[in-house]
Amino acid sequence: MDGGGSDAAESTLYCARCAKPAHLQCPKCVELKLPRESAAFCTQDCFKASWSSHKSVHLKAKLSSLDSSTASDDWLYCLRKGQTRSAKLPHFDWTGALRPYPISKNRAVPSHVHLPDWAVDGVPKIEPNSDLQHVVEIKTPEQIEKMRETSRIAREVLDAAARFVRPGVTTDEIDAVVHEATIAAGGYPSPLNYHFFPKSCCTSVNEVICHGIPDARKLEDGDIVNVDVTVYYKGVHGDLNETFFVGTVDEASRQLVQCTYECLEKAISIVKPGVRFREIGEVINRHASMSGFSVVKSYCGHGIGELFHCAPNIPHYARNKAVGVMKAGQTFTIEPMINAGVWRDRMWPDGWTAVTADGKRSAQFEHTLLVTESGVEVLTARLPTSPNVFPWLKA
Repeated sequence: MDGGGSDAAESTLYCARCAKPAHLQCPKCVELKLPRESAAFCTQDCFKASWSSHKSVHLKAKLSSLDSSTASDDWLYCLRKGQTRSAKLPHFDWTGALRPYPISKNRAVPSHVHLPDWAVDGVPKIEPNSDLQHVVEIKTPEQIEKMRETSRIAREVLDAAARFVRPGVTTDEIDAVVHEATIAAGGYPSPLNYHFFPKSCCTSVNEVICHGIPDARKLEDGDIVNVDVTVYYKGVHGDLNETFFVGTVDEASRQLVQCTYECLEKAISIVKPGVRFREIGEVINRHASMSGFSVVKSYCGHGIGELFHCAPNIPHYARNKAVGVMKAGQTFTIEPMINAGVWRDRMWPDGWTAVTADGKRSAQFEHTLLVTESGVEVLTARLPTSPNVFPWLKA
């Protein structure tokens, strides 16, 4: 809290809360060069009492500044699942402190890269009507080898993104890292234009559960951010995600992220032939509940291979009705989304970004798995070169 100067004009300022003569200025308002009249307070107590409502002034100022500075570069807000853009922040009953920021244009893909069938017009053709939406495919040895190769590339791409996460970096810049690393490896970023999704990865910050769209917002110290990467290479997909700490996070966020990591590890540990798919949700729900967290029910893991999403469906919550048992040669993802508060979600006006209904934080981890004759192979497993960003793995 900055003290005021001694010029005569200062004496005409009044507290924004109680209207008494004011000699203190909100330091953030000073930094943003906002009008002094709305940033003045008579005491530290008045400032603290006003903070919950006053801080919205800072957000509005940042968004206004961003709008004016990026308009000439065609940065716009995303609407209607990526099919519409707007120059104005949409109206919405936001559940938490996070807001969408404008997004850049879709990134270009070189002509030599093999494209999935949605890359040009945003519409998957083969996937929706495939028999593999109902039957769990047993992969051939050739398919499995391709999935190993693609999943390793996806892991290396996510690792590149992880090294880039820090305060001050925008999620759009993270998307650029993912895009360029994928193209450099000869792959296509599967999310790009999938049902019109406008970016090459998903970046889900704080209360965003999943499918956050990379935009112009700078990551802040104390944030958590999930980066979800899928690579299409040699005709198959490899999919994984991790939640990262931005700078120094609070203990509650650290516990949430570590618990989510553990939920995935415990679920993977039971994967082997003969286990029912529904058991995965029981394991995850048990561990999350014991830690005081809830499990998202609206989004599930999925089969993967030549199709981005197919059977089986992998719910992460207890008492689910998933059908079928695991067999050697099956490939699918497990990707629990764990919330600090209630499990329910809301959808932002962009049609993609799912956020917690109560505005509390959410974390997620994901791997692509292969069921083997004796157990499981984690196709997207961490490598010896993967960045050491999780404190619980350093012991």
